Amino acid sequence: MSRIGKKPIEIPQGVTINVQGNLVTVKGPKGELSREFNKDINISVENNLVTVTRHSDSKEHRALHGTTRAVLANMIEGVSKGFEKTLELIGVGYRAQKKGKNLVLNVGYSHPVEIEPENGLEIDVPSNTKVVVKGIDKEKVGALAANIRDVRPPEPYKGKGIRYEGEYVRRKEGKTGK
Repeated sequence: MSRIGKKPIEIPQGVTINVQGNLVTVKGPKGELSREFNKDINISVENNLVTVTRHSDSKEHRALHGTTRAVLANMIEGVSKGFEKTLELIGVGYRAQKKGKNLVLNVGYSHPVEIEPENGLEIDVPSNTKVVVKGIDKEKVGALAANIRDVRPPEPYKGKGIRYEGEYVRRKEGKTGK
């Protein structure tokens, strides 16, 4: 049995979960998330705990068991605490600024790059070389952060580019390094 899948999820104070068939709706202080899960996975709420079980030990059901539990735990954490990803801009003249809800990046191109966040996501710029993406859906927060990073990924020779906070970029020697 899946180690992750069989762990019950505790429901924090102020979070309510509604299960109707395979549609799960989670409401909390930060917002509401709903998702439809596979019909072969059972989700039950009892005594302030959510348990995820599967019908059989087939390969597909074993794979879905842990994934369903992890996604459900992320939904519960998202509506109670929220998620955030921090990115750093490294390079001479690289800067970020907020224009309304949008993010404007000047990262060495001939034009500024403008990124518009989806509904439910928020972009914050605490300094002109730091960008923070916040939201309640972990998947969307990670996707937007990856899209921002893809504008100018870090290169291995000088280390310039947009990287996640704390990300290690393996450096290479240039032409003269023999």
